[in-house]
Amino acid sequence: MKKRTVIVSGLACTYPLGGVAWDYIQYLHGFHKLGHDVYYLEDTGGWAYDPFNVTFTEDYSYHIKYLTDYMAALDPDLAKRFCVRDPGDNFHGLSREQLADVVKRADVVFNISTTLWMREEYQTIPVKVLIDSDPMYTQAGIPDYLAGTASEKDRKNIDHMKMHDRFFSFAENFGGADCIIPKGVFDWRPTRQPIVMDCWTPPRKPAGEAFTTVLSWQPTESGPVIGGVKYGGKNMEFSRFIDLPRKTSATLELALGQGRPPREMLMEKGWKLEDGFAKSTTPWLYRDYIWDSFAEFSMAKNAYVASRSGWFSCRSACYLAAGRPCVVQDTGFSSFMPTGEGVLAFSTEEEALAGIEDVRSDWDKHSAAARTFAEDWFDSDKVLAKLLAEATE
Repeated sequence: MKKRTVIVSGLACTYPLGGVAWDYIQYLHGFHKLGHDVYYLEDTGGWAYDPFNVTFTEDYSYHIKYLTDYMAALDPDLAKRFCVRDPGDNFHGLSREQLADVVKRADVVFNISTTLWMREEYQTIPVKVLIDSDPMYTQAGIPDYLAGTASEKDRKNIDHMKMHDRFFSFAENFGGADCIIPKGVFDWRPTRQPIVMDCWTPPRKPAGEAFTTVLSWQPTESGPVIGGVKYGGKNMEFSRFIDLPRKTSATLELALGQGRPPREMLMEKGWKLEDGFAKSTTPWLYRDYIWDSFAEFSMAKNAYVASRSGWFSCRSACYLAAGRPCVVQDTGFSSFMPTGEGVLAFSTEEEALAGIEDVRSDWDKHSAAARTFAEDWFDSDKVLAKLLAEATE
């Protein structure tokens, strides 16, 4: 394996929440484990989210400490390998000169979730890779773009994406006969969330028997409109399964974040509610919550389900790595992933209830299968080696 100089971008500093941190920094940590010269760059051009006051701020002091402490705990060397460039063009971590040196010798940059502002200096990197973690939303403007009727916002977004050389998507069913994600402009290749398995080895059995998940109820962004059809977030899919707690003796628990969730109605329906921010204030609290869980039960965004994207949740991949079975809504991933043990996919209420009872009847079997599933499908060594090879071929 040839050693590469790799830059990874993301939102781990901009949104200092446990799940977000794991999503992006496992790319950095995973490439580092493989022996590459890897750096994390965050340069969005925007302000940072303040989760305590639910607003945005130009003061990055809390966010930089959060990121530094997290990286140092994972591996002290990682804390020396990041640069956050704030809206005032101040540099945190690497200096301006140090970042310029990294950019000059970089072989490839991975722009995850279209988060990196593609400044002129970054465009000199030989291979620029875009990773679409939000399928259907990312491609929504393509039909109008091809027809010459795109809004200015959609046109700018697509022109920005066109600055890249390689394109990968979490929509692993893209191009399938049942997948309705718009085609054109980009040649999307499948990829998925990398999980650094050593970080998730469970130190203990679950604290109880609750099926849990961490979620935002409704996306802040407007759902994609394609062909006159509007697609939405998890709230749309939850409405189909809202009465489920009344039909099982299992505890179904939601750690709710933002998105204006109807808390009173959910409690009346039998859902147990927890404070999503309290469970996600740090990456370690987020991981503890997953470790304490018996299993995950969750729906997916309507846009992922209706499009038959094949998208698989980054959060669910963490549950699996922790040996926690997942009873999760099928987005089309069951057409290429083996389900039934460890991962139990559902599309109907009957299938959801059957999956819950199956896990309860033999947790040890499903727990072992969950960990094996994560090793086979999400291990960062495998996912990132394949991603890098395909990106630089």
